[in-house]
Amino acid sequence: MQALHSLDVIEAIEVENSTRRRKVYKSRSDPFSLNDEDFRKRYRFKKSTATYIIDLVRDDLNLDRRGSGTSPEIQVLTAIRCWGRREVQEDAGDHHGLSQATTSRICTRVARALARHSASFIKMPSTFAEEERMMGEFYRIRSFPTVIGCIDCTHIKIRKCGGDAAQYYINRKGFYSLNVQVTCDAHLRIRDIVARWRGSTHDSRIFNESSLKERFETGSFRGRLLGDSGYKLEPYLFTPILRPRNRSEEKYNEAHIATRNTVERCFGVWKQRFQCLLFGMTCKLQNVKTTIVALAVLHNIAVDHGDVQLESGVEYNREVSREVPRSNASANAALQTFIRRHFSE
Repeated sequence: MQALHSLDVIEAIEVENSTRRRKVYKSRSDPFSLNDEDFRKRYRFKKSTATYIIDLVRDDLNLDRRGSGTSPEIQVLTAIRCWGRREVQEDAGDHHGLSQATTSRICTRVARALARHSASFIKMPSTFAEEERMMGEFYRIRSFPTVIGCIDCTHIKIRKCGGDAAQYYINRKGFYSLNVQVTCDAHLRIRDIVARWRGSTHDSRIFNESSLKERFETGSFRGRLLGDSGYKLEPYLFTPILRPRNRSEEKYNEAHIATRNTVERCFGVWKQRFQCLLFGMTCKLQNVKTTIVALAVLHNIAVDHGDVQLESGVEYNREVSREVPRSNASANAALQTFIRRHFSE
């Protein structure tokens, strides 16, 4: 083949360069330049709380050795925007000059960084003095004594799963989910969380297999939990009386319901702040559990900083148990003694 003339070669290179795809750099604005109201509306937190969160995980999200990449500030705020506003990752990324793929990686990275701090923010009381303080806070709700936590499960919707185990993620309402167990205190702070069980798993089984139950069984706590009728009555876990026979039992139920409502309010506030918990998680299953724990950490940080805004009309995927586990004689005796002591007329 005859060699191309030098002018022909130059012309061919120019044609190739003219069809080559140009890399487009998206502009990034400074979220902290927004006023306080707009910032909280977009990023679910006050600026001071967001700054605390960024500083908490900064070392895990630092730039590379050349000083390039996405700053910890943009990474954290991008992830929070994705989780909080029910926006697809591409839309959230557009606000910060990031591609969809980069936004997805950032959400995973930030979730893992936050989850590493879970032991510092999600914990049951470690001293009797702390238990007494929590008992007093619950008692002020409806005069129900010796309570250190309210427990319940909530379903977090996930993407359709494949494989042989897919059917076990379908709950009674017919959608794929994880059944997440949460124990909270009187200030709606999450004290314990179990986020690994498939949607078809019964609430009582999750508790029976948890380390929390083991700690109560071995006497680590002097107080007790309140749960709904989906849990088995235990000396350390009181449930409602399904058919009260006298006024004392009715008063017990009224106080129980009003006090245990704390955990339902906790779910409402948690899911109100992070809409992905309310409408469904779109990330891969292996990242869902880590993200749920990370969102529990963020929820507790908001409570600690007084950054909680209660709104009415918040609903969540509540699933009432159809099964009532049988209680043993000793648990029934402990409950009756408790009612006679604290709720007798």
